[in-house]
Amino acid sequence: MKYIFVTGGVVSSLGKGLAAASIGALLEHRGLKTLMQKFDPYLNVDPGTMSPYQHGEVYVLDDGAETDLDLGHYERFTSGVLSRMNNMTSGQVFDAVIKKERRGEYLGKTVQFIPHVTDEIKSRIHQVSEDNPDVDVLITEIGGTVGDMEGLLFIEALRQFALEVGKENVCFIHVTLLPFIKAAGEVKTKPTQQSVAKLRELGIQPDIIICRTEADLDEDNRKKIAMFCNVEKKNVVAFRDVAHTIYECPLDLRRDKIDRLVVDRIGLGHTPAPALEDWEHFVRRVIHPKNKVTIAVAGKYIELQDAYKSIYESLIHAGAHHDTKVNIVRVEAEAIEDHGAKAVIGDVDGILVPGGFGDRGIEGKILAAQYARENDIPYFGICLGMQIATIEFARNVCKLRDANSTEFDKNTPFPVICLQEEQKGVEDMGATMRLGSCVSIVFAGTKASDLYGGASQIHERHRHRYEFNSDFQDKLQESGLVISSVSEKEGLVEIIELPNHPFFVGAQFHPEFQSKPNKPHPLFAGFVKAALDRSLIQ
Repeated sequence: MKYIFVTGGVVSSLGKGLAAASIGALLEHRGLKTLMQKFDPYLNVDPGTMSPYQHGEVYVLDDGAETDLDLGHYERFTSGVLSRMNNMTSGQVFDAVIKKERRGEYLGKTVQFIPHVTDEIKSRIHQVSEDNPDVDVLITEIGGTVGDMEGLLFIEALRQFALEVGKENVCFIHVTLLPFIKAAGEVKTKPTQQSVAKLRELGIQPDIIICRTEADLDEDNRKKIAMFCNVEKKNVVAFRDVAHTIYECPLDLRRDKIDRLVVDRIGLGHTPAPALEDWEHFVRRVIHPKNKVTIAVAGKYIELQDAYKSIYESLIHAGAHHDTKVNIVRVEAEAIEDHGAKAVIGDVDGILVPGGFGDRGIEGKILAAQYARENDIPYFGICLGMQIATIEFARNVCKLRDANSTEFDKNTPFPVICLQEEQKGVEDMGATMRLGSCVSIVFAGTKASDLYGGASQIHERHRHRYEFNSDFQDKLQESGLVISSVSEKEGLVEIIELPNHPFFVGAQFHPEFQSKPNKPHPLFAGFVKAALDRSLIQ
């Protein structure tokens, strides 16, 4: 197996994850089998208990691992299906080391950062390699910025690992910033020089330098970076700001032939040039669509770009599938509470209520679902959004006026949404929800069955503690609510829908975690199609 390690310098949020995912996509289009993983230097065991304000979206994998949102980029850009082994945090590393010490596995030795902690980090790389013998290239992104104290042990582990497996099998890629100083009218290379110098102090000489830049990289600056950072000029690669969509990133990096540089470095230069026609076709549909729709996303973290990242990307996938640009209107749920749904949302082609926790903005989301139901506006509720739709239907159609979820009102007389039985008594918040992929049955003759192409079983990823309360199932169904899917094992409600509505669907799971550029999730595809139909009629 060959190994690529992607580090970052100067500042955070440079796009290391997108760079790593783009390289993975390019190598796959050369016929190589790739696998991605990320090391995060924070002490949390996983991001599951972190606020979206701190971390953005939590991306859930098939096996229930709660991971960094970059793993979403990895799965969208490449064909690999990832597991908890593909994301490692400092918290996991130290937890594993302490448990081994308590079990006596270090045979009474003094436990130290080197070799014990670094060995634990290296063992994860080896384990992923052993578990995936058919993979040609393992790409590992190191979170944080080179020079940060919390990342030093990961950098040291990579230095050791490269020596152990042979430097001819390893490619180090460093992503840095080339800032443009407007007052001086110049691009400055000094931050890149300093960042690479810090990395070299730690024992790693990058093979390729990716320069994040607003403009192009001229030859003079390319030569300067090459000379001061001890790399060949051709190995200084520009990573420009893309104009329309993140899916342009592989095409941009291909301009400097980064895939060729990588395969030459790790001895896979015999592979053919990447066949990117399908990717280019998708990007063209995103940039130059024939149609457009406007969809309101009503949430409580709406000002955060990364809080609903996978949902926004899934809408792009579905839009491209229908040759349609999806204009997203971000609606603050609390604003709906203050001013009403019609005033805040206005005339849109679809309304989406995403997942979430806590009671802030809940009544605004309920008003959004009511507005969609009563005005025949396509509605898509995801996780909490499905629960919101259930509460709204119970209150306003079934006349259960105080219906609610016990998450928001423990004393509600009509708890149409309630805590799962297995969650009662659970005190630890981390990794204790219903997590990961589960099998569900889809009932024939429903909208859901049509959307899934008649499939009787589906596999979808979950992340929630509260469920549809089966005690109210008959009452809601008698009033016209259709339950179109239940979990195979427990019979828990997975999808609800309204039959006499253009599109009113709620899913307890998170379909956004399985949507890909050229394979949109069927629920998103159906939702955007319904929105497009509405826009064309109007």
